[in-house]
Amino acid sequence: MDVQALSGGFADTPREAALAFRAALTAMARPGRIEDVAGARPPAPLSVAAGTLLLVLADPTTPVHLAGSLDRPEIRDWLRFHTGAPLSDRAGAVFAVGRWADLLPLDAYSLGTPDYPDRSATLIVEMDALDATGARLTGPGIETSHGLSLPEIAAFRANRARFPLGLDFFFTAGARLAALPRSTHVEAV
Repeated sequence: MDVQALSGGFADTPREAALAFRAALTAMARPGRIEDVAGARPPAPLSVAAGTLLLVLADPTTPVHLAGSLDRPEIRDWLRFHTGAPLSDRAGAVFAVGRWADLLPLDAYSLGTPDYPDRSATLIVEMDALDATGARLTGPGIETSHGLSLPEIAAFRANRARFPLGLDFFFTAGARLAALPRSTHVEAV
């Protein structure tokens, strides 16, 4: 294991983990709302926000799929050291992280079952930028509507049509994150 894998975690774990977990929960409860997070210093090209999410969400019982350019030894070692999360293929992943094109096709991930819709994957989509413009989001947790820069619209509309089954999403860019649960309606503007 590379020495770099031993660094880059939270400096003040209880405080930083609590703040990051609260930001993740707030983002999921308020779809489209952009939150700032800090704490993780993962190996490049994994963003601070994606690394921070993995530190607070992944553990030895949550298989993680690293897609595309994120599937590299230094990120695998960092993730295993700091979370204990096993690496997985798409079908077995509880969490998957990568750029949008690298995460496709979405049908390769668990969508849950009618009896257990919560047994679906959550995808962490690395973006170049995250802005409150673009697609119009409505639904639970949104008073009127929110805007959010999404990589496309059709996939999220199809995902919503499967409700209560489907995937949940976090979008990350730098130290910013936003969420899109499967219950959210997505429209082009």
